[in-house]
Formats: sequence, C-alpha cells, structure tokens
Amino acid sequence: MRGSFCAGLVELSRRRPFLFLTGDLGFMALEPLQAALGDRFVNAGVAEQNMVSVAAGAASVGEQCWTYSIAPFIYGRPFEQIRNDVCLHDMDVKLVGNGGGYGYGVMGATHHALEDYGVLLTLQNMRVYLPAFADDVAPILERMADDPHPAYLRLGRCEKPAGLALGAYAPWRRLLEGKAGVLVVAGPNAGTILALARELSPIERPEVWVVSELPFETPPKACLDRIRRTGALFVVEEHVRQGGVGQMLAHALMTQGVGPRTFRHFHAAGYPSGLYGSQAFHRAESGIDARAVLAEIGQMVPA
Repeated sequence: MRGSFCAGLVELSRRRPFLFLTGDLGFMALEPLQAALGDRFVNAGVAEQNMVSVAAGAASVGEQCWTYSIAPFIYGRPFEQIRNDVCLHDMDVKLVGNGGGYGYGVMGATHHALEDYGVLLTLQNMRVYLPAFADDVAPILERMADDPHPAYLRLGRCEKPAGLALGAYAPWRRLLEGKAGVLVVAGPNAGTILALARELSPIERPEVWVVSELPFETPPKACLDRIRRTGALFVVEEHVRQGGVGQMLAHALMTQGVGPRTFRHFHAAGYPSGLYGSQAFHRAESGIDARAVLAEIGQMVPA
C-alpha cells in the first residue's frame, strides 16, 4: 500500500498544497513525493514527538500537515503531542503509520502496532482509516484531505485476491455473499479471508463485509438486516480486543437492540509463545489467519 499512498499524495499535491513530514523513513519509496513537494517535504529525523508538534504548529497557521513513520512510532512515541497539540486543538494533522498490526513481523513487539487505533480513538476529534486493499488508498486520501480534523491512516500490505472486483470505495462494503452468518473484517487480512472463502459454497461461508473507517455509530442497514436474519456475527481484526472494531460493533448492536445468538471476536492475542516471527506466524498464533477463522465459523454455524 505504500506505493499507492505515495502515488495518491503526488496526485493530491497537484491540486492542493500540504506539508509532509517523515520521521527519517521512506527511502526507495517516497522519492516521487519528495520530488513533487520540494521544500514542502521535510525529513524531521528520528524525532517523532518534535515532528508532531511541528506539524501542529504549522496547522495552527493554516497548513494541512501529513506525518509519516512506522505505525508504532507515529502514535506511541508522540502520544502526548498528538493528544495535547493536535487533538485538543482539533488541528488538521494526518498521522500515517506504515505496517499496522504485525506488519513488521520478526522485528518484534516494539515494531508492531496492535493497539494503535483503539488508543487513538480515545482522543477528541480523531478519525481512523483502515484500507483493506491498495485500491482503497487513493479515495481514502481524498476523504482525509477534505476533512480538516485529525486523522490516522493505518497502512499494510495489500492482500487482494486475483480477479476480485471491488467496485467503488465506501466505509462499509459487502464483498462476498454467504449464508453462514456475517463476517466483518478490518484491514488487509480481508484479502486472505476472501481468497479462501470464495472457495467455499455460499451455504458454507459467511457474508463478508469490510469496514475501513472508525469510529462508526451503526453498520449499514443491509449488514444489520443480515445479522438479524442469520443470528451470527464474527469480527476479525489485527488489533487487541480492547478498543477494537469488535467492541465498537457490539456496542452499536446493543444500542439498537440487535443481539446475535452467535458472536465471535477474532483479534490479536499478543505473543502466546513468547516468540517472534512473520506476520503470518503471528496471525496463526492469534487464530486470526484465514484458515483458522473460516474453520471455526464452519464449526459454529454448520451448513
């Protein structure tokens, strides 16, 4: 998705000015953006707290500012500056984190972002964007640029199955029909789940939805109706349980009196074995890999 992000911002720069700050990251990836922006592209160095405060200062005099780093470095290190300088003053600062969830694999917990959007959504005025596919990045950038409030963009690796027709971007999208309940996925893991689910018959597989913008008050009516009809809801996200989409969706359903008989929240479990490995390894350990998710759904909602 990083390539799509760079291309999207290059295109955006042709229509409107903005300031871009990177925490000494982007080598062999962001050079086209650097060329397009000139002195509006700033390498802030390994100083994320200062970078966010500089962005807030520039936003206070009318600039739209985009800040970029590895996901845990863009929200964890400068959290106080995000809270006090950006969100409390409702500044037009965009935080972009590359490699959300277990994206940085063997680099370990310090480079993983398992609680990022849950943490950031506790702050005033913050909105979160979770592209599931590289195709989502350009329309999301447009939406972020048009909204003069703080936002966080969580980038990952595009896992879109070959031949998948996505249609127009929307915050909620139904990507696959099925009879075995409703499965709501947040983030790129949707691609691997879709690839495997498409091999199952409609009777055996859940209806798959992707959510890409947080927070939300309620799912679309079509999704709610399907949850009511099937009585089974499943949520998958590469994020810890606390503050995640699963809790958000459960709250939304309770406030509307919708109570599925079957509910399962598949989420990041941290490091059960105490070992580090690839993103696929950590997904498997947490039981959020496609094969484990669909197998458990098959057991809970038999055909």
